[in-house]
Amino acid sequence: MTFLQLIRKNLFRKKLRTTLTVVSIFIAFLIFGILASFQSSMNAGVDLAGADRLIVTNKINFTLPMPIAYVARTAAVPGVQRVAHASWFGGYYQEPRNFLVAFAIDPAPYLDIYPEYILPPAQREAFLRDRTGLLVGKAVADAYGWKVGDRVPIKSNIWRQKNKSDTWTFNISGIITGKETRVDTNFVMFQYEYFKETRDVGGDTVGWMILKTADTKENERIMRDIDALFANSPFETETKTEQAFNKAFIEMMGDIGSIVLYVVGAAFITILLVVGNTMMLTVRERTNEIAVLKTIGFTAQRVFALVLGESMLLALIGGVLGVLAAFLITSAIAQSVSVLATMTLTLDTAIIAFVLMALLGLLTGLLPAIRAMNIDVVTALGRK
Repeated sequence: MTFLQLIRKNLFRKKLRTTLTVVSIFIAFLIFGILASFQSSMNAGVDLAGADRLIVTNKINFTLPMPIAYVARTAAVPGVQRVAHASWFGGYYQEPRNFLVAFAIDPAPYLDIYPEYILPPAQREAFLRDRTGLLVGKAVADAYGWKVGDRVPIKSNIWRQKNKSDTWTFNISGIITGKETRVDTNFVMFQYEYFKETRDVGGDTVGWMILKTADTKENERIMRDIDALFANSPFETETKTEQAFNKAFIEMMGDIGSIVLYVVGAAFITILLVVGNTMMLTVRERTNEIAVLKTIGFTAQRVFALVLGESMLLALIGGVLGVLAAFLITSAIAQSVSVLATMTLTLDTAIIAFVLMALLGLLTGLLPAIRAMNIDVVTALGRK
């Protein structure tokens, strides 16, 4: 029998106890995998934000509009290479529960500023030619089975048309994919001019501006210049880097990082106590056996490795099963919930999980292993 086989047989000697302990570890790593994947999905917009992109919003609140005349004035600021604008639509498909991230854009500049959005040239040209054209992110297209050429009605819970209808009908001109899997494609976009001409209120206003800078080293100066340009006006502005803007937007939903830390931390402390107690009990029950092993030639170091190996294997089995289950669940969520289409268990999360498995195995097995290593043969064999 090899050393690894001995570890495995000792571990599963008490099958029920080992199974319950594995289930506890499994649940802890399942929770960690799902929450960490959710956090990674929410932070994707921050991580992928362009260093050369700035966002300009109304200083009072980003939901308030600004005059469209600001676009040309912003474009004239030294260091600004390209400016586009967008306006929130508040859309849904058929029923309010089918929420859509929908906004009206300044077509060509917007697509130029976001190179991570992949759109075939023919579809781009079709969108630019069709005032009622609609660009659909792949996540939305997959969720509703939409394809290029379809004609779809989209309702708004904010805006109304001049004829008092809350429904705009669009022709799907193209489907946008991401340059990499973490790029969020859960959105639809249409032309601002069509939106402006048909809505009943709002006039010549836009929701926010996106600008590309020629040199990221000039970002701080450009942000100051833009906000100074509109200071003391009825529509003062606040300019941030795209990363800062996305981070502030996410934090409106709560500090997800702290939630993950507290929940996972509580779960792991509980598991440390459970597994640690299990390993101490295991060593106590096998005191005589350990003494026999020492008698037939097992060194103290080898006994130490045997007990610690059981603890490491226990953590590895429960942890790997938990991570695999988290991967399957997050993949299913990404496929069924369009707003979480980028939710996936990343390699970084998996690496962190394996580090936690190693720490769990080490922390729960260290004291029992030291105790087993120091068992006195004569005393142990004399116990009844």
